[in-house]
Amino acid sequence: MILRVDPHSSTPVYRQIVDGLRVSLVKGEIGPGASLPPVRRLALDLGVHFNTVAQAYRALAQEGWLEISARGGVRVQKRSLPTPPQDDAALRRRLEEVVAQLQALGVRPARLARELRRIAGTLEEAS
Repeated sequence: MILRVDPHSSTPVYRQIVDGLRVSLVKGEIGPGASLPPVRRLALDLGVHFNTVAQAYRALAQEGWLEISARGGVRVQKRSLPTPPQDDAALRRRLEEVVAQLQALGVRPARLARELRRIAGTLEEAS
């Protein structure tokens, strides 16, 4: 599992971990039943405090992706996708927020459009 964090990013490190793991989970790169590294191991690997990793794992557990055992083990759960909202406005608003964040980081609109088309192409192939 390749996971990187940028301590200088405006996005909190725990959120970077959540987002990075969620991408791998959604893509199926990490499947149900897989074990994730223990909190302290991943914290050492990423160079962050163990509470940061624990917070990220808890967030993913609340979303139904992970099962955290009392002994500290973390396993990926089989998760059925929730029913998507029928409100296109909410989806559009979220996409606009992501685009605005990237533009605020200096990403040019043409590059964003190119990457969005590339991602949309992989989504269409997967469905």
